[in-house]
Parts: sequence; structure tokens; C-alpha cells
Amino acid sequence: MWSFRVRGGVKLQYHKELSSEKAVVPMPLPRRLYLPLQQHIGAPALPVVVVGDTVLKGQLIAKAAPGLSAPVHASSSGTVVAIEEYVAPHPSGLRQKTIVIDTDGQDRWAELPKPITDDFPLGVTPAELNSRVAAAGIVGMGGAAFPSAVKLDLKSRYQLDTLLINGAECEPYLTCDDRLMREEAAAVIDGVRILAYALEVQSVVFAIERNKPQALAAIREAARVEPWIKVMALPTRFPMGSERHLVLACTGRETPSRKLTADIGVVVHNVATARAVARTVRSGEPLISRVVTVSGRGIREPANINVPLGTLVEDLLVFCGGLHPVPHKLIGGGPMMGAPLPSVQVPVVKGTSGVLALTADEVNDGAESPCIRCGSCVSACPCGLVPLEMAQLVRRGDLQGAQAIGLQDCVSCGSCSFICPSHIPLSHYFNFAKGQLGALDRDSRRQDRIRSLIQARNERAAREAEAKKAAAAARKAAKAAAAAASAAAPVDTPASQLEEST
Repeated sequence: MWSFRVRGGVKLQYHKELSSEKAVVPMPLPRRLYLPLQQHIGAPALPVVVVGDTVLKGQLIAKAAPGLSAPVHASSSGTVVAIEEYVAPHPSGLRQKTIVIDTDGQDRWAELPKPITDDFPLGVTPAELNSRVAAAGIVGMGGAAFPSAVKLDLKSRYQLDTLLINGAECEPYLTCDDRLMREEAAAVIDGVRILAYALEVQSVVFAIERNKPQALAAIREAARVEPWIKVMALPTRFPMGSERHLVLACTGRETPSRKLTADIGVVVHNVATARAVARTVRSGEPLISRVVTVSGRGIREPANINVPLGTLVEDLLVFCGGLHPVPHKLIGGGPMMGAPLPSVQVPVVKGTSGVLALTADEVNDGAESPCIRCGSCVSACPCGLVPLEMAQLVRRGDLQGAQAIGLQDCVSCGSCSFICPSHIPLSHYFNFAKGQLGALDRDSRRQDRIRSLIQARNERAAREAEAKKAAAAARKAAKAAAAAASAAAPVDTPASQLEEST
């Protein structure tokens, strides 16, 4: 087993003490749920209900679109009152199609798929497990929200040998994964075994940062009868939970630039994802809730809450006693890689790990000043990049130049922005540039597609013209042949002439 010290990164004040000793509590059922059709990477789901329909808890309300997508299920029973554009939990504040359900307070379950209660080996094939995970709408719950069934299917294209479970939770304030590992260690390990069975790998590494001793102890105890699951304690340093850095720290394998960890034989799943997989296999329950950390000095009562998806952030804040004082910043996710929320009227979705209300003292904001070329950002970058040079190129609009020195290898961890004494929002520059390059790439591919369609149309028109020309030539030849044949045939003598000659 390898144990590398990942280069770069930053040492943060973790602030986990605000909520780490708060056991997970259930969220009271809200009066109304807002379920966006896109809670994952990929295409939005397609509604299968209409306004006025009565739905049950766990019922499918939007099916997965073709390609990369994930379905959406009702988080409680009630009535569909709208399918409309609603503000998304994204800093842009843009709206997206959302199914709105008025709950009836009865929380009645729909009929669920039959539980799989067999011990290992399970009485289903890995392909059947993938289908169940896909039907349950499970996505990566560490924040990326990548459809989990697609990850499980990677074995069809890559030579996989290792499953790595991400229990690092290196973001400050967040303790939802910590509490899950402490309180539901057996379910988490069961989910890990199911994931390994579906991936058909024999090696599992469970990685947890050392600042969670109780979680480490609970997981080690739960995995004690499974010696092939290696529980690994990692140094506490941000961004240890970054997928590529976690793989490097635990296996010694470095993911090549612009490649996936699957290219080096490793698939990474989050702790909460493993627990969600166990629930859907063992009870048939789709992904309709998740544990969310609500924390920060701006929250009266920080907590870890099991929240029905679609619950408004406003309802969460009220459940936690409200805001005090008025926060300087409201963030969805962690303070380093999370995103500012445009409003408290946005819903909790599958990728929402935390809601943070931070006071001015907790935010590393300051007036931006010119770069003093101290190199702090270079030392902090865990990817070995030169953020100050990339930022200069982005400012000048030279996106290709920034790309040439590694822009696309940036994991947007925010370490450079955090450490910068000039308060330059470096990671914001890089996210903007990556977005622009992505748009240019999409535009280029669209232009290529248009060109190929035009070329195909021209080639088809040329073929049709050639065919018409050949047909006309054939008709002309046939006509000429018929005329020649007619000319060569003997002329019949009229009967009157025959009589005269006789």
C-alpha cells in the first residue's frame, strides 16, 4: 500500500466542531417540494407526470433522457401543482424546469422494487445491479452528481482493479459524511461491497482523513470481517478529497493529464453514494433524500439533517433556528469548492452536501490588488500549475495560451485563491476560462457537424445528379436502339398491291 504526500494544497481551519457532534436528525416534511429535472451532470430528465397528478413517495416523476442522465422521484406523497421554470441552486440564478409538489402530510410510499436480501454473492448479476442503481436515480453525492450507473459500467471499457471510497471530506464545516460513517457504518460497508461486486474488482481502499477518528474506528470495525477492504487514514490537508489526488495518495498512481482515473484502473465513489446504493438494493428505495450539513457562524443551531430532496434552503434555515447575525455569504456545499446561493428560495438537490451561512469574519474576502508575484499560489496548487501565469493569460483573453500551460488540469479546488495575499479570485478566472473554452469547443463541434452535413448533402446531390444523368443516357440509348431496330425491320407490302401484281 502506498502513502504519498500530495504536493501543494493548503492547511485550513476546519470549523467542523460546529456540527461534528450533531447526530443526523430528520427534516420535518415541508409543505411544498421543488424537484429540478436536472440534478446531475448530463441531460435533464423528462417528466412523466402532469399538473394535477397525485404522486406517492418514491414514485418516478421524471425518466432519464437518452444518453447521460438520471431519473427523478417524488420525495413524498402529494399533488403535482406545477411543472415550471424555477430558480436553480446555482450562482447564476438561472431558472430550470422543476416539478412542484404540494405534500399531503401522509408520506405514503409507492410500490418499490423487490429488495435484494441475499448475502454475497448476490442473487443478481452486476448488470442487473447497474440497472437498479440507474432506475433509482443515484448520482455521485460528493458534489459532482455524475450518474453512478455510468461509473459502474466503466468496467466494459476499462481494465479496472480497484474501488476507492472517498470518505476524506476535506472541505471545512462539512460533517455529513463523517456522521454517516459514524452512524451507519454497516450500511456504508454493505454499499461498498455491492459497488465492488458490480464493478467486479477485488481490491477496495476506504480513505478517511485523520481528523475523523470516530469515523475511522466505526468503518474499521464494520469492515473487520472483510480483510480485502483496506481502511486508510490520510493526512489532513485540503484538497485531499479531490479524486485524482486521493487516488495518488492511496495507490501511488498518477492520473495522466486529460484522462480519467479509470484509465489507471481505479473508480472512486463517495461514502454517501455507497450508502444510497445499499438502500436501493436492500430496500428498493430510490434517491429521494440526503444528509446535509447546515453550519457557519451565521446559523443559530448548526446541524446534520436528513433532508427530502426538493426542500427549500429557507425551510432548512428555519429548522436550524434561523440566521444570526445576517450572514456575509450563503454557500451551497463547502466554502472552497461550493457556490454562492442566489437566494434562500432554492431547493436542496442530490449534490447538496452543505448549506453554510458565513459571517464576514469567516470569509477570506478582501479588496483585490495587483499580483506581487510572491509565488504562494504556485506552492499551493496541488496540480503543479502556475496560477499567476494562467490568470494573466486569461485576463489578456489568451485562453489557448492558458490551456497550453495546463488550464484544463486545474481541479478548481480554490487553494490558489485562498492563499493569495492580493485577494485575486484566481479560481474564478479559471472557471470562467474553462467555461469559455467549453463553449468554443461546443461551437467548433457544432460547426464541424454542420460542415459534415453540408458535405453529405452535396455528395448526395452529386450522386443524384449522376444517377439522373445515367438514367437519361440510358433512356436516350434505349430510344436510339428502338429507332434503329425499327429502321432495320422489313416493310410489309399492302394486300392491294399484292393483288395488282398477281
